[in-house]
Amino acid sequence: MSDFDEKGWVKFPYDPVLADWVGHALPAARKSVTDPAHAQWLDCEGTWFIGVDALDNDPQGRVGHSAPLSGQAMRFLTAQYGTLPLHKGQVSVIYPGYPRPRRGESESAGRYRLKRDAAHVDGLRPMGPDRRRRVDEPHAWILGIPLNDASKDAAPMVLWEGSHKILRAAFQRALDGRARSSLHEVDVTDIYQAARREVFDTCPRIELPAKPGESYVLHRHCLHGVAPWGSNASAGADGRMIAYFRPECAGGVAEWIETA
Repeated sequence: MSDFDEKGWVKFPYDPVLADWVGHALPAARKSVTDPAHAQWLDCEGTWFIGVDALDNDPQGRVGHSAPLSGQAMRFLTAQYGTLPLHKGQVSVIYPGYPRPRRGESESAGRYRLKRDAAHVDGLRPMGPDRRRRVDEPHAWILGIPLNDASKDAAPMVLWEGSHKILRAAFQRALDGRARSSLHEVDVTDIYQAARREVFDTCPRIELPAKPGESYVLHRHCLHGVAPWGSNASAGADGRMIAYFRPECAGGVAEWIETA
């Protein structure tokens, strides 16, 4: 079993191929932050630009005049999962003072954001007045690519090592025996919350700062979030800026659970 299979994450050292891509992506990312079309993504009282689909890349990851997104992280992902077309990347920017409450966020959700790093599994979108969760977006993997220099305490990615194994088992129980065509309709809220509590009690919390040219990959079932902005953190005028890619499984929720 590889370290990735066991831990649910892997970090890649400086890669000049990726650093060249970052040089092209950074101006496009900066442009996306000030684009009026993306104004709705500035939330948490101005401390988080969520930036979903904000990076103007093509399905091979080209941005502007860059080459396709490539390098050691992409070679790893292709070997692990095959080749998938890329969506427009997320441009996630954190600013000093994060976290402040999101628009419409309850007091308890705000506390969870502060105390538990807003820990979540991607793709489980809350729906309806009761915020029940289903597997709405069955991502194949999560790739984080820092776009600018930031101090280690400038709201880094946080993950719970080994959490993917606990959560995968929980999702398997929730989806077991259901028709493959209706797996996206299954309410996983209760079993997900119970598994998340188990993760907090048993899995080590890891902060994962990284520099431009470095990158990291998370297993799709890995519990992760964002640490608060440190009292002495620094990142310059851009804030802490990271591009994320999360292509969806071609086989939908069935593939999401069966091949994890």
